[in-house]
Amino acid sequence: MDTATHFVMGLGLAGLSFVDPAVSSDPVLAGAVMLATILGSQAPDADTALRLKDNALYIRNHRGITHSLPFLFLWPALITLILGPIFGLTDLPALGHIALWSFIAVFIHVFSDLFNTYGTQAARPFTEKWIAWNIIHIFDPFIFGTHCAAIVLWISDMVPPAPLFITLYICITLYYIWRTVVHYRVTRSIKAKDVRHDSGDRYFVIPTISPRRWNVVKAKKDGSYDVGQLNNSRLKWIKHAVCSNHPAVEHSKSHPDIQAFLYFTSYAVAEVEELPSGYIVRWGDVRYLHRKQFPFVAVLVMDSQFHPLNTYVGWLSSDKLDERFAIDPGT
Repeated sequence: MDTATHFVMGLGLAGLSFVDPAVSSDPVLAGAVMLATILGSQAPDADTALRLKDNALYIRNHRGITHSLPFLFLWPALITLILGPIFGLTDLPALGHIALWSFIAVFIHVFSDLFNTYGTQAARPFTEKWIAWNIIHIFDPFIFGTHCAAIVLWISDMVPPAPLFITLYICITLYYIWRTVVHYRVTRSIKAKDVRHDSGDRYFVIPTISPRRWNVVKAKKDGSYDVGQLNNSRLKWIKHAVCSNHPAVEHSKSHPDIQAFLYFTSYAVAEVEELPSGYIVRWGDVRYLHRKQFPFVAVLVMDSQFHPLNTYVGWLSSDKLDERFAIDPGT
């Protein structure tokens, strides 16, 4: 999920922690647990700091080891060791409550990220496979909005936190179940809606911010992709994407930034623009179709001998890419 959603979920878990008698009866412990759930809900995304050093490094590692099985326990331990002394809570029972609720916050962060399209490496160290269930959009208005409404009711003393947040998380759980069932049904029905279906085609249904609209990726046997949209049960194909077999594409795979991009996604295609001075290779992730473009890209500019000159990895529209990599045709 996005940072704002993880933040309100952290506050929501702080409200839910009032079901714990030790928390509800001790204002100091309640304050420590609130900060613990907020920190725990953000801790797995600490790898965002890698963006300050290098965008490709960030993309390769984001939602990687910081979302792994060992860090489910390392983050709560670190948060507990820091917050205990700050709040003057050094006895084991109090520390146990901080550790428990920070663990719940970290676990829910990682678990909720599994429902997105980006995926996480939550099964590390056993496998580095990216796990993405494609069920919930990275920003879901229902999840964010219900959390905000519950938090307002809590801080305004209109409803006690324990019953309020128990109700909220029952509703959120039912919502996740509903979305999972809908995703399963849509995925099963997509073949019947596709009049261009061929034997061996594989379909991936990807959530959008609207619960009635899904992006659809069809992986064909020849390695190409058809990308479309399912809107109110109507399937429309928008773009056919083929990976170029130009020599520049193969040379680009040796560059660390392109390797980082391809490590993150298995749904990439490349196109090549030939220039008098060399080549521009644009890799795009077909899962993220927006206005007939693939804005999540890795771009490498090379000279005529395939030596790298410039590179970019991240989110950028085609117009912005053209501006960023504008090259004088006469050079």
